[in-house]
Amino acid sequence: MKIENAGQKNYPELIEVWESSVRASHDFIQEEDIKFLKPLIFEQYFDAVELKCIKNAKGKILGFSGVAGGNLEMLFIAPQSRGQGIGSALCNYAIENCDVTKVDVNEQNPQATAFYYHMGFRLIGRSPLDGQGKPFPLLHMELGKI
Repeated sequence: MKIENAGQKNYPELIEVWESSVRASHDFIQEEDIKFLKPLIFEQYFDAVELKCIKNAKGKILGFSGVAGGNLEMLFIAPQSRGQGIGSALCNYAIENCDVTKVDVNEQNPQATAFYYHMGFRLIGRSPLDGQGKPFPLLHMELGKI
């Protein structure tokens, strides 16, 4: 799988992947939360991270990651592309090439938590609220910690 840089020209497609991924995997998030987060991600959060993506043969983005300061801030896979190694490839790339050692994951997303454990992350802490102060607890994970 070829990992490519993603930039502003990709933002419309990235936000589509983000939204479809969230709808498929974050059943605790309500419609109002998506409407709140979507413009923040598109207008601010994408600019704050180093974005990488994997595309199919036709150039369609199948998944993407965003890294900042050693943290894997974003990892979203299009629902139809889950289970094909795209998340693992992006996560491994971030660890090996972007010095990622930490990730925060929604406690209410057990599939994502299991994925990060599988990738070698270990629980180091918990916050009762997410980064926007919403009641979505975060698990703080770090590579190689027990």
